[in-house]
Parts: sequence; structure tokens; C-alpha cells
Amino acid sequence: MIGIIAATVIGYLLGAIPFGLVLTRLGGYGDVRQIGSGSIGATNVLRTGSKGLTALTLVFDVGKGTVAALIGAQWGFDAMLAAGGAVILGHMFPVWLGFRGGKGVATALGVLIAVAWPVALVAALIWLSVAILFRYSSLAALVACVAAAAYAGRRQRARRADRGDRARDHRAASREHPPSDRRHRKPNLVQEELREGC
Repeated sequence: MIGIIAATVIGYLLGAIPFGLVLTRLGGYGDVRQIGSGSIGATNVLRTGSKGLTALTLVFDVGKGTVAALIGAQWGFDAMLAAGGAVILGHMFPVWLGFRGGKGVATALGVLIAVAWPVALVAALIWLSVAILFRYSSLAALVACVAAAAYAGRRQRARRADRGDRARDHRAASREHPPSDRRHRKPNLVQEELREGC
């Protein structure tokens, strides 16, 4: 329980670091919350016209999600999930900014990379495809989220089916070839000596 609490606190504090706001201010673009959607995420940073700062914001937002989940994993899988949820909430509701942050898409992707990278890859490809096609980030995020959840569920069902097949194969093999205890018997030294004497 202590591990889960520690992972949650660390995850939230990492998520609450407003990289988009910090980078745009350092780059001389002022407060990114005053333009576009008012978000501190990479999509809104792109509205400053700086692709470099947008890329950096994306990398840092994804990175803090991955780092938080990996730190949580040191206390087990439950703590990993707790840290992942907390880092997303920290990004969306940072205490330093009056609980008004970003949408959490990039940070959630970072968590997925640590928890299940194949699902993260599918989500990223779908988000990119929809965003390029419709030029609407929120729609792309929604479609990617639904598709990733469906894909994750399919992978889980496939794994359960595979484990069930292997268990049935193992039981069938055990019935066909019951284990013999001959190799576990200790040799009778007296009988062996009598045979050699004969």
C-alpha cells in the first residue's frame, strides 16, 4: 500500500510539470495558455509556430508518462497503474496552474509505452492518421483511445485462449505419458553386489 501511495504522489508531481508552458516562455513566446485552446500541451504549442518547441513538448510530455509508470513498476504492477493514472491527472490538473493543464493525450501515450508498447504503437499510428486526415486533434485522440482499448482487449482474449490451449495440451500429454518413478528409485546396492558375485 505504501508503494502505491508513493507511486501515486510521484506520478502526480511528474505530471504536473508544465513543460509546454515552461518551454514556450523560455523560447520567448510568452504564456501558451493565452493562445488557441489555452492548453499547455504540444498541440497548442504548435500554434506558436515553433515546430521545435512543439517536438520538445511532445517528447517531454510522453517521457514523463513513461518515467512515472516505470518508477511505479518498482513497487509492482498495481503501483505502476496508479502512477500512470496519477501522471495523466497531474498533466490535466496541475496544482501549480490552478488545476488547468493539458488534455493528457501525449502523457497517456507515454504510460502506454511502459505498460503495453504494442498498444501504444497502434494508438500512435491511429492518432497520427486521423489527425493528418481530418486535422482535428481531439477527434484523433478519441478514435485512437477507442481503437487502443479494443486492440488491448483483443490481445488479452488471445492470450487467455493461448494459455488455455497450452494447459489442455499439457494435461493431454500427461495422460498419454504418465511420469515414471523408476528414475527416482534409489539403487539397491546389496542386490547389485549379489548379481556381480554370481
